[in-house]
This record gives sequence, C-alpha cells and structure tokens, in this order.
Amino acid sequence: MTVLDTPSDTPVDHRSGGYGDLAREIRQRGLLAPRPGYYLTVLAGLVLALAGAVVGMVLLDHSWWALLLAPVLGVLSTQLGFFGHDAAHRQISRRERTSRRLAFFGANLLDGLSYGWWIEKHNAHHAHPNDLESDPDVHAGAVIFDPSQTVGRGGFPGWVTRHQAWLYFPMLTLEGLNLHVSSVRFVLRAGVKHRGVEALLLGLHFAAYAALVVTTLTWQQAIAFVAVHQAVFGVYLGMSFAPGHKGMPVPTPEQSADPLLRQVLTSRNVAGGRVVSAAMGGLNYQIEHHLFPSMPRPSLPKAQRVVQRFCAERGVPYAEVSAITTYAIVLRHLDDVGADLRAETRAGR
Repeated sequence: MTVLDTPSDTPVDHRSGGYGDLAREIRQRGLLAPRPGYYLTVLAGLVLALAGAVVGMVLLDHSWWALLLAPVLGVLSTQLGFFGHDAAHRQISRRERTSRRLAFFGANLLDGLSYGWWIEKHNAHHAHPNDLESDPDVHAGAVIFDPSQTVGRGGFPGWVTRHQAWLYFPMLTLEGLNLHVSSVRFVLRAGVKHRGVEALLLGLHFAAYAALVVTTLTWQQAIAFVAVHQAVFGVYLGMSFAPGHKGMPVPTPEQSADPLLRQVLTSRNVAGGRVVSAAMGGLNYQIEHHLFPSMPRPSLPKAQRVVQRFCAERGVPYAEVSAITTYAIVLRHLDDVGADLRAETRAGR
C-alpha cells in the first residue's frame, strides 16, 4: 500500500488478521470520506498565523525581542508538515492533482520540504513498518534502532550509539536542517517527477526566508533566530513521529504478510485526547493511521473505537500509552540497543 492508496481502492483481504472485515466496517461508517472543509480551515489558520509572525518580525525590526517568534515559527513549521503529510495521504481530496498541489503549497512553498522526497520515503515506511531492510525510518544512521545494526560500529558512530539515549533529543535539534537538506538533494536528482516545480517552490521558500531574516535582524540575531527556529522544528517533529513505532517489535515474515498484523503490531498510539491529537497532528492515532492512511484526521478517534474492539475480539495486541510513557519506552529502547557496544567497550579496557 502506498501513501496515495486508500483501502476503498484495494481488494478486500480475508487473511487471518481480518483486515478486510475491518475495512468494510470502516467504509460503511463513512470514516474514509475526505474532509476538505476541515483542512482548508486548518490551512487558513496556519497561513494567518504565519503572516502574523512575519509582520511581527518586520515591526520588531532588528530587535532581540524578535527571537521570541523563532519558536512560534518552529511550531508553525511542524503543523505545516502535518498538513503536507495529510494532503499527501489524500485525506483532503481523493484527486491526485489536487492533493499534490496542496502538498506543494503547504510543504514545498511554506515549509521548505520536498513533497516528492516525502512521498518516496513515506511510501516505503507505510508498506513495511519497522522492517529493518525495507523501512527507511529504521535504517541504520545517526541513530540505531535494532541491536543487529550495531555490529562493526566503531569510532565516533559507535560512541554515538553507546550514548544515543542521552543524545537523542539533542540530535533532534538538527532534524529540521536534515529534512531541508534531504529535500534539496532529492530535487537535484535527475529524473525526479515534477522536479522543476519542486525546485522552484523550494527556491522561493528559502529566498523569502533568507530575505526576511536578513532584512529584519542583525547577523548575530539571524544566527540565533535560525538556530532556535530549526531546533524547535526538529524536536517537535521528532517527538511527534518517534512514538508511533520506535521500540515496537520488528515483524516476523508471517506478521508482515498479514495486512492487519503488519500495521497494528508495529505501531503504538499515544493517549491524551484532543489536546494531544492537536499537538501531534493526529499522529497519536498511529495504529488507525497506518491501517487507513487516507482517513482524515478528524475521523481517527471514531475509528479507534472500532479498531480497538476489533483487535480485542481477535486477540490482537493493541498498544496505547501516555505521552510520558511512550518517550520513556523510546529512550529505554535506544539505551538497550547501545548496551552491547557499551559492554564491549568496558571489556576492552
């Protein structure tokens, strides 16, 4: 299943997990219907808030007080990322062109993130969550998510892995920059679809951002402003996406073959109701989102009740914990992954 697919567009599957039966009930309840009104209201609010922040920087011309707007922009950047994510999943419109244009506007132009890069990466994640070979979100990188990935990891990367639980949140301060760099590198690749449009929109975003910072701040203020903005963006985004899968099991081949088990057993929800849902852009309903990627954000709470009951009837484990608990689980998992390397270091002394 890709980001742009919907359960209503795919054949009903009657495997052991019963995904087909669940999908039929979800469709009958109308929970897959797009919600353009809701999302256009969200987008209008974000654009107005963004315009307000820009006006504030202009009015605070070359004042250190303008740095108070940097975390505000970090929050808006993250919320725009959520909007682009939902547009790419066709939660606003089932039309590919409409969804693509909305994502271009929200992601490329307003957020400096490549829609095409996100689609390519996110498709693979949704198709194979927590699969160490196929899911790019758990590939070995700055952070290691499975003990098997620590083999032969020495030098500075090994030191990072040994201490990654402590370094995880500090490293997230660079995640916003990493996303921008990845987006630019993607559109520079030959053969990328809509490459010209994506490059133009990204160029306009970075040019406008640079012009705003340069004309309203001193160079010292500009460095501090960009650092705070990108740090808040990276940490906020990382804290919203990490709880969904980090520390959850790697699926067995049999589980991966079942469309229900593949998504439920590798995903974790975060409890907290509307406040948490608003803060995390609906990603706190990770199980429902992975089962039905095209389901609009407002429908997720209703779908949760159906999915919880369905899983309970079939004895399928359904993970939901508080926000504090989920971050503790993630950090404990990262610490456990680095344990073997720490033991090797102690033994070598």
